[in-house]
Amino acid sequence: MKLAYAGPKPIISHTGVAFDKNKEDKYSYLSALVKLLNALNHEYLENKTYICDTDVHDLSADEIYRELKKYCETLDEVIQSENHYIEAQIDHDLHRADENRVLNEAEKEVFHNNIALMHDYKIQRSINKSVYYCAIHALARIIERERIEHITVPMLMKYTHILHSVQGVLQTEKRPLDSDLIIFEEDDKLFTKLQIRYI
Repeated sequence: MKLAYAGPKPIISHTGVAFDKNKEDKYSYLSALVKLLNALNHEYLENKTYICDTDVHDLSADEIYRELKKYCETLDEVIQSENHYIEAQIDHDLHRADENRVLNEAEKEVFHNNIALMHDYKIQRSINKSVYYCAIHALARIIERERIEHITVPMLMKYTHILHSVQGVLQTEKRPLDSDLIIFEEDDKLFTKLQIRYI
């Protein structure tokens, strides 16, 4: 499978399929993530502040894939591995629906059909999530390698979400890095700042 937008998280049951709009597809963040990766991946001069354009125009799926390949060399393997993993999970869910002792036969069939109906959707969302975290880890590696002390972005949901994910990854490294995510106002504009503390 390739990269493509799927949609919010599906909630599948014997009564139908609903969508949790609070759980957005990670594909939505990939253009902004590529922008941050490209902005931070360069030579740094000591005590110099770097500024880049944060306009997030959506890249095509092919552009995202090409750009992310530069940072995640194992991108194809990540996609393939996630595809196999979620296929096995869907098979397990289908088996559980068939074996459910609470539902009658008609409800089991509806549940089974709903899971099967959302097969490709769930695979795409899962692939998008694994690609997102591959890129987040790449961004964390750049931050550590260059000893970037802070990143400030406009307080847009996409950028704030990405910095929050990076913060989580930095805390789980072999040598964890402590950081703060701060929201502040300057010249009547809101910003999000990831402040990283090195020992």
